[in-house]
Amino acid sequence: MTFLDHLEVLRWHLIRSAVAVVVFTGIAFSFPEIVFHEIILGPSRVDFLTYRKLCEVGAALNSPGLCITELPFTLQSRELSSQFTMHLTSSFIIGLLLGFPYLFWEIWSFIKPGLYPNERENSRGAVFFVSALFLVGSLFGYFIVSPLSINFLASYQVDPSIVNEFDLSSYVSTLITIVLSCGLMFELPMIVFFLSKAGLVSPELMRIYRKHAIVVIALVAAILSPPDVLSMTLMGIPLLLLYEVSIHISWMVRKNDLARLNKEATS
Repeated sequence: MTFLDHLEVLRWHLIRSAVAVVVFTGIAFSFPEIVFHEIILGPSRVDFLTYRKLCEVGAALNSPGLCITELPFTLQSRELSSQFTMHLTSSFIIGLLLGFPYLFWEIWSFIKPGLYPNERENSRGAVFFVSALFLVGSLFGYFIVSPLSINFLASYQVDPSIVNEFDLSSYVSTLITIVLSCGLMFELPMIVFFLSKAGLVSPELMRIYRKHAIVVIALVAAILSPPDVLSMTLMGIPLLLLYEVSIHISWMVRKNDLARLNKEATS
């Protein structure tokens, strides 16, 4: 195939991906009671699942301080088109999350024919693991990081006379940033897997630069999370754990590659 032929194939993969996301976006847009009231505005109410579970844990541990019974803030829409814009934006993000497995499958379908047979064999299940990690990371951001961050920021006051009245766009953008950031950060093990396959990363290298990685993780968590220590910590701890898991993944990749090379040498 010529270069233009490859571009034509890529174009159709991207068109099908865009159509899938648009379809899911349209479905999400058609159900504002579920998408906006239940999902987007869920962490802004005390009956949210995370808050209820914290109350149950607090009751079991005899620690009533864990129970969140009030979120001292109100949401306002200060622009004429704000509610429509946020409804459309939220629906698009829901559509992107739901369509991500198919979107990645289309991209992988374009990349896969260019791989060698052994590379295809080694990358079996890539669509499943990439999609699963992204969805798990997004759920972690939605159910863990977002509600605790929102509670912290809503409860923080420099003076009792100041009333927290947040703009709708600020709330939605904060929630979306947290969810998508966590979803992307959870892809670290897969990134390390492919880099290890390419010989660009080794477990020894990752151990040597562990301290540097901690600094980078702290910076990334500070940039992607809301400006508070709790959100940064909630994002940083899973990244550190994923980094340690990635070291083991890199070690497993090298072990399997050495076993394959020894088998080929003896055969």
